[in-house]
Amino acid sequence: MSFRTRLTAPFRHVDRPVLTAFGCILLLLLLGSLYSSNFLSLEYLLQQLKVASFLGVIAAGMMLVILLGQIDLSVPWVMTMGAMMACAAAGFGTSGTILAIPFGIFCGTVFGLLNGFGVAYMRIPSMIVTLATNVVAQGLMVLYTGGFSPQDSAPTAMRWLATGFIIPGVPNAILVWAAVSAAMVFLLTRTTFGRSVYGIGNSERAAYLSGIDTRRVIMIAFAVSGALSAFGGVLLAGYASKAAQAMGDAYLLPSIAAVVLGGTSILGGRGSYLGTVAGVILITLLQSILSVMQMPEAGRQIVYGIVIVAMLLLYGRGPANQ
Repeated sequence: MSFRTRLTAPFRHVDRPVLTAFGCILLLLLLGSLYSSNFLSLEYLLQQLKVASFLGVIAAGMMLVILLGQIDLSVPWVMTMGAMMACAAAGFGTSGTILAIPFGIFCGTVFGLLNGFGVAYMRIPSMIVTLATNVVAQGLMVLYTGGFSPQDSAPTAMRWLATGFIIPGVPNAILVWAAVSAAMVFLLTRTTFGRSVYGIGNSERAAYLSGIDTRRVIMIAFAVSGALSAFGGVLLAGYASKAAQAMGDAYLLPSIAAVVLGGTSILGGRGSYLGTVAGVILITLLQSILSVMQMPEAGRQIVYGIVIVAMLLLYGRGPANQ
């Protein structure tokens, strides 16, 4: 075995997009260190992981849907609804405080099930049905708040989950993301459901003919996406101490970008969760550098759009999609 073969052997089973994403992360850290030496400090890196954890939880659900060859555009207001409903539930005494987080996640799950029902059973394109449920969620929340900023504060449990510490120096939000990540890796690699998701993404008809209950799998995937979107909103509300109107709007494009940057095919059937983790970190570091450069929000959205198109051109023509 030649030296070159031995050197490249450990990377043969790692997707090129994943390696590219991690390479870009190192490049961004290097570029950031040119602006400030703090970019490479442990405190800064932990802070960035803490910020990334909110996006990471949401992107986990988005990846599951994209692996099916679908899309979930209801993320912004399902996320906002989960946060608002969790904070609202906390106002109903001790029992409300205990049920606040589960209730917020439950609301997101209900909307996820509606999305899944529309896609799996009504055969409505996911782009249409999720956009519709996003508008419905928005209308319900505007009706609930009267169009004003919500007055309910996040309960102590939500704030502790997002900003507290079980391990000294390591924010709980990072641990929550790690737990979600471990669950997603297990789900996608060690369960029949995970294999079914990949099978449907490659060919729904072939998966159905092989005996997979495709409609049930699609329903569950959208339900998980809705639940994780709402959970991401709960964490963000805990971080900010309260929910806010349109707090989820800034997370739709980054959540899609993170999944695509990690090498998951937008057409479904191909991708690894490790790549999504890399994509989330990459997007977060990119946001940080753009903030340091004082780029306006409009400019950031343009950058995200260009990044998504570029990654589609790079990864969207792989063998699995031909």
